[in-house]
Amino acid sequence: MSRRFWAIVNTILFSILVPGTVAILIPRWLLGGFARPSNGPLTWIGGTIFAVGTAIYFRCAWEFAVRGLGTPAPIAPTKYLVTTALHRYVRNPMYLGVALAIVGEATLFRSVHVAEYAGLMLLIAHTFVVLYEEPTLRRQFGESYEGYRQHVPRWIPQLRPRGR
Repeated sequence: MSRRFWAIVNTILFSILVPGTVAILIPRWLLGGFARPSNGPLTWIGGTIFAVGTAIYFRCAWEFAVRGLGTPAPIAPTKYLVTTALHRYVRNPMYLGVALAIVGEATLFRSVHVAEYAGLMLLIAHTFVVLYEEPTLRRQFGESYEGYRQHVPRWIPQLRPRGR
């Protein structure tokens, strides 16, 4: 089987285990189980935010598997630096997608605890990015990563993609 096939399989497994836990299981635990959302505009807004966050994560995970030939997992990283798709606008769109999914759940279920958890998740992600991911990417990809880092912001998406 091809390297791409295994990258896709491993990305799916990682996505179920890690982002699935972070974005589904922990919020459910904070909510006290599988709560049923109330009706109203906040339900639609929360559901939409959740769907957008989920789509962002999976779009980026697909890029990691298909273009980078690796996974989002640090133990099976990409072979190539991924700077395509949403990574042209911001360096860490997967973390932002997961955070949006959690914010969507907080809105959907009107939960301050889940909203606070989204903030904590981003703080942990930021610390991990600064202390582990960025130094690792510098070592692995050198000048190409440095150029990418200089042109694409870490957290706040730029309106015009890199290269335009």
